[in-house]
Amino acid sequence: MADDSASPSPSSASPLQHHREALKSSVRNTAASRRREQAIAIGKERREALIRAKRVCRAPISGSDEAEMEEGDMVVDEEKACLEAKTAYAVEELKSALSIQGKGVQKKKIEALRDLRRLLSQPEVPLVDTAIKAGAVPLLVQYLSFGSSDEQLLEAAWCLTNIAAGEPEETKSLLPALPLLIAHLGEKSSTLVAEQCAWAIGNVAGEGAELRSTLLAQGALRPLTRLMFSSKGSTARTAAWAMSNLIKGPDPKAANELITIDGVLNAIIASLEKEDEELATEVAWVVVYLSALSDRAISLIVRSSVPQLLIGRLFSSENLQLLIPVLRGLGNLIAADDYMVDSVLIVGNNIIGLIKCLKSDNRVLRKESSWALSNIAAGSFEHKKLIFASEATPLLIRLVTSAQFDIRREAAYTLGNLCVVPTGNYELPKIIVEHLVAIVDGGALPGFIHLVRSADVDTAGLGLQFLELVMRGYPNKQGPKLVEMEDGIEAMERFQFHENEQMRNMANGLVDEYFGEDYGLDE
Repeated sequence: MADDSASPSPSSASPLQHHREALKSSVRNTAASRRREQAIAIGKERREALIRAKRVCRAPISGSDEAEMEEGDMVVDEEKACLEAKTAYAVEELKSALSIQGKGVQKKKIEALRDLRRLLSQPEVPLVDTAIKAGAVPLLVQYLSFGSSDEQLLEAAWCLTNIAAGEPEETKSLLPALPLLIAHLGEKSSTLVAEQCAWAIGNVAGEGAELRSTLLAQGALRPLTRLMFSSKGSTARTAAWAMSNLIKGPDPKAANELITIDGVLNAIIASLEKEDEELATEVAWVVVYLSALSDRAISLIVRSSVPQLLIGRLFSSENLQLLIPVLRGLGNLIAADDYMVDSVLIVGNNIIGLIKCLKSDNRVLRKESSWALSNIAAGSFEHKKLIFASEATPLLIRLVTSAQFDIRREAAYTLGNLCVVPTGNYELPKIIVEHLVAIVDGGALPGFIHLVRSADVDTAGLGLQFLELVMRGYPNKQGPKLVEMEDGIEAMERFQFHENEQMRNMANGLVDEYFGEDYGLDE
């Protein structure tokens, strides 16, 4: 299983600052740490729901001799013990083939490799552990030796690919094979062999940060980048997928190095321009991790044609596996660079693509589009007006009152940011009354009060901030009454003795200010 360890907060704030600061009192999110958190979160969703971080290779790579053969000749209805015995025997045959000399030895090697590979590729019974215990990995390393035939190298790399797709300890067993797998990514290798080695490396990189660091230290980044330039679609796709696993952090070093490699941005652009949606999906994931982890990459990407290409995919595609990384990449860029909002989204009125995703039945798309919109809404007054006047506002009101928790929170950030213009670090934000009234009258207030009751302190603080806006800014001093009618007083009073001092002071201060002794006397 791939790792999903939380990304550490950066030691200093990003120079591409702070879309989320518009609506704040106890909740402060920097663009940089937010992008990193989102990269980790989407890594989980990618692994669990959509595209496995590690992949078993069951079918032959297009273009290999094996691709012409029928793979249905292997019946896998034997008992587990029988299959395990066959696996142990196949490993013994590998060992035997290495020790013999003379005519027919190459054929015997290929047959032994193929038998093991077929056993490791069948889905019914996992046999990786059996193969490892029988000593398969050091034997396969020998089969990867330089001077071996392409067919032998391909079969050996294929076996290692499927071993690397196993459990964490099984993947780590490939450590002795990594130098040769990386070496066979080089220009002297055939495309088929290089592609299969890239697949194995992608599985290893998908396992965890420690193995990613090992691969990077052994020089995997540059030869893998070269494969992304391949004219062969499956090779470029595999290399891009492996690359996204290799650079996904939490250490930004690999992302920062990748963006400095000559031609890499042009390769990303060329891949996104092709009609191949699978290739575009894998390359979009590379953009996701570059934009989550590297400020230098962001600066280069937003001033290239990549944003427009991503927006084009957002408009034209209905492919969920493509839309998720496209939307996430756009969200990272929006969160990080005002140029992206001012010169790309606003000029072309390109928030329509975000609204399309906001309407989706897919939870991830709704969450991602809400997050992107919240960062636009935290920008200038023009940005806020654009969203407020669009179809997004009623959709967001519906989400903040009825969607799943994580989507409610993102929608709440957007709606809250639509209502304020920041005036300074130590002053309350200026309220845009027209927006506030429309959002409250549209039915959003119960959703925010529900957030105040959340066990998550940051989310409850977001709800409290919005209540403060309503009570301070709703016309004719009707705000407190509206909050009271939705049981907002009770929601705030739960913080009266709360352990979090900032939340306790904020909630008690609001109750004292708006529901003190004089409340209701002027009615």
